[in-house]
Amino acid sequence: MALRAAAPPCAAGHCLPSSPPPRVGGRRFFRPLASAARAPLQKSADAPAFKKAPGGAPANVAVGIARLGGSAAFIGKVGDDEFGYMLSDMLKENNVNNQGLLFDTHARTALAFVTLRSDGEREFMFYRNPSADMLLEEKELDLDLIRKAKIFHHGSISLITEPCRTAHIAASKAAKNAGVLISYDPNLRLPLWTSADDARDGILSIWDTADLIKVSAEEISFLTNGEDPYDDSVVKKLIHPNTKLLLVTEGPDGCRYYSKEFSGKVGGLKVNAVDTTGAGDAFVAGILSQLALDFSLLQDEARLREALKFANVCGALTVTERGAIPALPTRQQVADALTNVVA
Repeated sequence: MALRAAAPPCAAGHCLPSSPPPRVGGRRFFRPLASAARAPLQKSADAPAFKKAPGGAPANVAVGIARLGGSAAFIGKVGDDEFGYMLSDMLKENNVNNQGLLFDTHARTALAFVTLRSDGEREFMFYRNPSADMLLEEKELDLDLIRKAKIFHHGSISLITEPCRTAHIAASKAAKNAGVLISYDPNLRLPLWTSADDARDGILSIWDTADLIKVSAEEISFLTNGEDPYDDSVVKKLIHPNTKLLLVTEGPDGCRYYSKEFSGKVGGLKVNAVDTTGAGDAFVAGILSQLALDFSLLQDEARLREALKFANVCGALTVTERGAIPALPTRQQVADALTNVVA
């Protein structure tokens, strides 16, 4: 089971020292992991111990980029409590710029309890109502940090409630207006939304603002009301006029990619999965770190495929340990594992 502290998906991150920073929009959680794998969440109370594991999707992406040798910044809010300061220190220790991270004296850092199954898959239970990440306001945004980015990455969870929803949209709009590439991972967490319909509407409300979108097969099925996520014609319905690249992750089977010019599949790396938390975030960190070096990858299918192999390995290596952030790989670890990837 995992306990995580959260900050909103209005985070900022940059990618490589040679390029302007990508901003990662996101929330952060303090995540305790149970010492024994449990299937149903109802059994989580029986776990003999919890392992604390800081994380949250955009924070994972920011740290992942930094581990790969890039530069990243984070914008969000945590509680003025021990979990919040631990998360702030974690970003600093991992060379992530945390000047955009704020502390709220009236709300706590969010917690997410994660139950792990024997196959490494997980279930989530969240403690918020409201937590600090939900209270980020537009006036608190560091817009200069956002406008200087090369890539702005964000999710959908901060769209759930105000005032964070307005702050989230303002941050994304500022990035877009500054010519920053917008990366979006909806990161569906249904228990946080009031209903499935609200989740679907909320996720799709900013869909057409993104240049790059990363989704899972399960999310495609959800967003298309149960259509087959492995049918290319279904996936292509999610491509809008602004989409430069749509990526569909398939766990150990790798990923599919779709642009207006080409589409295809890149195989993954088979590993022994211990905890799949953060695999998608590591994948995002991998592809964004490559894109930050050269956006022309988006027009060159052969080079894009190489970048996606790299991203697939980032995701695969992350599931071999418990806790997302401790398992995020370095560039050298990815290079060493790349020889085992199927084309």
